[in-house]
Amino acid sequence: MVQAYNFLGSWQLFPEKGIYEVGSRPKSGIYKIEATENKKELSISHSWVSLKNEAFASSYAVLADGETNPFPDRSFADSVQVAFTDALSFELHFYRGGQVIMHVIHELQPNGYLKLSQQGFRDDGTAYTNSEFYHRQMSVMPYSTSVSGAVIKATEEGIIRHKALTAMEEQTNMQLDQIRKQIELLAIQAQEIHKRKELSMLIYGARLSFKPEIGQVYYLYEKADESHMISLISPKEWGASMPFKKFVAAVQLLADHTWKEL
Repeated sequence: MVQAYNFLGSWQLFPEKGIYEVGSRPKSGIYKIEATENKKELSISHSWVSLKNEAFASSYAVLADGETNPFPDRSFADSVQVAFTDALSFELHFYRGGQVIMHVIHELQPNGYLKLSQQGFRDDGTAYTNSEFYHRQMSVMPYSTSVSGAVIKATEEGIIRHKALTAMEEQTNMQLDQIRKQIELLAIQAQEIHKRKELSMLIYGARLSFKPEIGQVYYLYEKADESHMISLISPKEWGASMPFKKFVAAVQLLADHTWKEL
C-alpha cells in the first residue's frame, strides 16, 4: 500500500491532451484513487462526460497486495488485479475467461501529471492504446500523499492557486499552439518561394522569343537537346505535331517576376 500513496487523490482529465485510438474524446473526466479503511484495498472510481453531454461512471476495488479479486461488471471482466512496478507506476490487469483483456498503466510524469494508458483489443482482435493525462486536484484531496504527511484540507488559497495554474497552462498551451501553427505556415511559404525560385531559374535559362507579360499563362517544354522553351501554345493545341520532347508545366509570371507552376 505504501507504493500507492503517490497516486491517492482526485485527478482531473486534460481532454485535449489525450490520444484515443478507440472511442471518442470525452468532454471532461474525474479519476479517483482512494485507500479503504482497512488499507487492504484500493477504491478506484472514474466518471466522465461525453461531447454529447452524456454522463458515465464506474467504480470498483482492487486488493492492494496484488491478489486477483472479482470485478463487479461481469459484462466487461471477470476479475481485476493490481501490480505495482515502483512508487511511480502501477498496472491494472483485467481478466475474462482466464485471459487478460486490458491493461491500464498508471505513470506519474516528471511534471506531476498522471498518465493512463489503456491497452486492449478491438472486436477484430487488433490491439489499441488510449492515452489520457490528468492533473491532481490538490484542493480537494482528503488525505496526504506520504505516510507521515498531514491531512490536506481545501483552503481558499489552494483553490485560487489551482485555478491560476489551470488558467496559466491553458493560456501558455494556446500561445505555443499559435506559434507552432505560425512556424508551420512560414515553412510552407518558404517551400513555395523556394519552388518558385527553382522554376524561375529554369525558365530564365530557357529560350524566350518574346517578352512575357505578368499574369499571362505560358507553357514550358523540354526540347530534344534537354534545353527548355516557353511557348504560348498549349500541348492540346500542338496535338500530335508537338515538336518538343515533352511538356513540363503550365506557368504564370507573377508581379515579383517569379514564375508559378499552375
